[in-house]
Amino acid sequence: MAAVKTVSTTPFSGQKPGTSGLRKKVKVFAQPHYLENFVQAVFDSIGDVAGKTLVLGGDGRYHNRTAIQTILKMAAANGFARVMVGRGGILSTPAASAVIRKYKTFGGIILSASHNPGGPLEDFGIKYNIPAGGPAPEAITEAIHARTEVIGAYRIVEAADVDLDTLGTRSLGGMEVQVFDPVADYAELMESLFDFAAIRAAFASGLRMKFDAMHAVTGPYATEILERRLGAPAGTVMNGVPLEDFGHGHPDPNLVHAHDLVEALTGEGAPDFGAASDGDGDRNMILGRDFYVTPSDSLAVLAANATLCPGYRNGLKGIARSMPTSAAPDRVAAKLGIPAWETPTGWKFFGTLLDAGLATFCGEESFGTGSDHVREKDGLWAVLAWLNVLAVRKQSVADIVTAHWTEYGRNVYSRHDYEGIDAAAAEGLMEHLRGLPLKGRKLGAYTVAFNDDFAYTDPVDGSVSKKQGIRVVFEDGSRIVFRLSGTGTEGATLRVYIERFEPDPTRHHIDPQTALADLIAIARDLAEIEARTGRQEPTVIT
Repeated sequence: MAAVKTVSTTPFSGQKPGTSGLRKKVKVFAQPHYLENFVQAVFDSIGDVAGKTLVLGGDGRYHNRTAIQTILKMAAANGFARVMVGRGGILSTPAASAVIRKYKTFGGIILSASHNPGGPLEDFGIKYNIPAGGPAPEAITEAIHARTEVIGAYRIVEAADVDLDTLGTRSLGGMEVQVFDPVADYAELMESLFDFAAIRAAFASGLRMKFDAMHAVTGPYATEILERRLGAPAGTVMNGVPLEDFGHGHPDPNLVHAHDLVEALTGEGAPDFGAASDGDGDRNMILGRDFYVTPSDSLAVLAANATLCPGYRNGLKGIARSMPTSAAPDRVAAKLGIPAWETPTGWKFFGTLLDAGLATFCGEESFGTGSDHVREKDGLWAVLAWLNVLAVRKQSVADIVTAHWTEYGRNVYSRHDYEGIDAAAAEGLMEHLRGLPLKGRKLGAYTVAFNDDFAYTDPVDGSVSKKQGIRVVFEDGSRIVFRLSGTGTEGATLRVYIERFEPDPTRHHIDPQTALADLIAIARDLAEIEARTGRQEPTVIT
């Protein structure tokens, strides 16, 4: 049996997990003891791990394999009985959640920086998911952070690296390492939720689609499910081979970074349906021919059509959305007579609602959609849900969304991202907004009903989360939301969300940037964006 070595160490500052774990540049994680300190802090903070099983995998980005070998040796030294690791170190975030839940493991460690770029000079990330399959709640992440600030040693076995590419079980320092197929359990779960026969028939009848895996983790999942199990033609999956640097791309499924897909879905003769997923497989973008579906509308449309999918034939218990997501899903919930929950951004806030049976579908403005089948957002789940709806309704994406707007009205919506701005300037901008007394003020043609810094009290566990985004809500229901993203590794990203309800079907097809132009101008002036950040225009508009 390999010897357990105790290594003396000193704390690193800044090892505080954000909404999706700890994210830093690869060169930071590659420092001696940096990853080890954080992993030991996790193991020290989650309870007695002796004899337990851990799930381990990541999105295949640079440093993934190296980190996995370190974590395996540390898991053995800390007393885990078994670690289930995805073949090749590959495991999408939703698939990890599914495996944790199916095999009732003691949670899992997921290695990913989600939609951030990968490569030797780019980003890496790590997070712990709890036994329910979801991201660690704040009580655990705070305990992990506290431990990182005082850690003095970590434990690791001295042993050769483990073969990650051959399925099967092997021993490491007395611990069992099970290398498993990362796709099989997830694909089986999807088949239990959706009408694969109807989707197969739709492809056989000529439905054409393109799925852009962006050289990220969902390539193997999409190829197996879409092309092999559902019969989509070979080549349906674009950029399907996971690469350590995502093919020099930015694995964020939006209109800017998934430009190859957008181009493929443009013009006469384009496919009927297009979709993309991100680095770790939890986000999605949905397109029709010459038609973009916002994440807010996607959640609303899927909720309104949920009973077309076998896994949701009995209806939904509730719909939850992050605060910056548009109110479109709320309108569906009202018609269905079910609760509509508004939470801070971060999938962990949906976890207590899902576990308590208070919600079934959830969605975030940042291209995340999912349900109670796992405790993470799930990009391929959303794609398959759309395919199920398309197969049953036999209409185009545009026709389905347009019909939805006619029934419910349209929440015209856009997100403007200012990426990589000075962090101090970003904080100053938010402080400026917090101090503005706006109630009753006239801004252009709009009168402010209220403004606040969104705070959330969890209805299940009573936990309180403050400073979750500045809301400026007008008397007609229009909104401007300002929020700093917690997913970047360099500088700060300011996200500005603009929304206006349009009940008139004759105005539903107006371009959002045109329809929202006056509110966009108000947002820029109110926050003094150009003066405070030096940016005249957003980096990304979606």
